[in-house]
Formats: sequence, structure tokens, C-alpha cells
Amino acid sequence: MCAVLVANPPAAARPESIPVVEPEFEFAADDFERVRTLIHQRAGIHLQGGKQAMLYSRLSRRLRETGHRSGASYLEWLEREASPTEWQEFVNCLTTNLTSFFREAHHFEILAAELKARGNVPTRIWCNAASTGEEPYSIAMTCIESLGANPRVRIVASDIDTDVLGVASRGVYGSDARGLTKARLHAHFLRGKAANAGSIRVKPELARLIDFVPLNLVDARYSAVEASDIVFCRNVLMYFDPPTQRQVLERVHAVMKPTGLLFVGHAENLSEWRDLFRLRGQTVYDRCR
Repeated sequence: MCAVLVANPPAAARPESIPVVEPEFEFAADDFERVRTLIHQRAGIHLQGGKQAMLYSRLSRRLRETGHRSGASYLEWLEREASPTEWQEFVNCLTTNLTSFFREAHHFEILAAELKARGNVPTRIWCNAASTGEEPYSIAMTCIESLGANPRVRIVASDIDTDVLGVASRGVYGSDARGLTKARLHAHFLRGKAANAGSIRVKPELARLIDFVPLNLVDARYSAVEASDIVFCRNVLMYFDPPTQRQVLERVHAVMKPTGLLFVGHAENLSEWRDLFRLRGQTVYDRCR
């Protein structure tokens, strides 16, 4: 069969041109730099350059809901007239909340061994990046599994993002939530029925171990979490620049008991701050007295 070359294909065969979609809001390069400065001042978060697309996506909702048509207009209003509520919304939309139950599972094995070694004595645990609650509830499950149904444990779960804290305090998740075994689903959760089918809720005996509180790690004092025996500060320090990391770690050190234990994320290393924390192993650190 001979191939037929068509010099000018009919209109129906020609690829359609892709329309250019104008952005809904105007964001100049200076606006993005201003956002980076403001979120660092407010939350200590160090946003790397090249995050313009992410920032635009996250801030567009705030512009839409506040009636501003440009980044410059919104940011000027934010700095001059906005309420504390809007500042909180600004912070909320720029925080990252990636979590799951029993994430970095070896930490919970180490926690279980530590709890058993201490015995069922009063223990205060601070989870300072609670996000939507999977981490503090994993800590609570570990406490019950290690010490029995009524452990003498108080867990303070904090986060700068008030939206995710609301989700955490409700304790409702999809039944396909990652990180939960069938045994833990049965032991620690109630399954939703009828209109709530497909959802699970933490049992009251798990929820009552935890107090959820808003807390900004760049604040001067952590009065809500003083005298902590164990601190989970996982996958938080990576969002701070070195001076802010040092500042936060000094304040964490100050609210921990002398025998305190600190858990950090697998990508975080405290070797520069050996005067504060000594590596025990597997991203777990003892407090230096």
C-alpha cells in the first residue's frame, strides 16, 4: 500500500491550539519574597526559592475569600489592617501537613520500650507537630498497649495550624487510613454506621489521654508543655533555617526534664547541637543536662 502524504491536512485533523489561561490573581516576584519574609517572621518557616506555584495555589483561596485581586493588595491589607484571625489563616494555608498513623514505626517500638522501662509512673509527652492527629493518637495507642488500659500518661499535642488541630481533636478518619493494623482498628476505634459508614472514630479512652493546644514553636515560651518527659519533634526542624532550629531546640530543651527523650524525623540531624542533645540512636536523642 502506498503512503499518501497530505501537505495540508483538513481542519478537523489539525491539532487545536491550547488556549492561554490567564492567572486569576496577579502575584509579582516581590509579592512572593514578601510572603517568604512574613511566614518566616510569624512561624519560623524557611521557604526555599522556586516555590511560587505552590504559594500561588495556597494563597489564592485567601485572596478569593477576602476579595483581593492581587498579592500586593492582600499583603498590604494583611500587614496594616488584618485581624489575628486572618493572620492565623495566612499561616494555616502555608503549613505542610503530611502524616499517617505509626509513621517511622521504629520510633514507637523505642517509645514502648522506654515506657515499660519507666513503669506506669506519671509521664508527660509532648507531640509538637500534631497535624491532623495521627501522630499523637499513635503515641496514645502505644501507651495503652505498653502500660495497660489506664496509663498514667498525659499527652499534649500542639500545632501552629488551627485547622488541622480541629481535625485532630475530632478524631475521625477514613477507614482506609494508612498505618493501622486490623488489630489496632478493632482495639482503638469505633466504626461509623449508616451516614458515617466508611469512617472510624478514636475511642474515648484513647482521646482522653490527649490535650490539643495551638502552639507556635517560635514563641518565646512553651508554658503549656513544661516538664515534659518525652518530646516528639518530628519533621519540623527541616522547615527552619539553622538559627531558628537552634532557637527552637533551646526552648524544647528548657521544657524537658533532665532525663528527657527527644524523637526527631529521619531526615533531621542534631549533631551540631551536641551541647543540648546526645544521640541514643535511630534519630532518638537524650537531653543533655
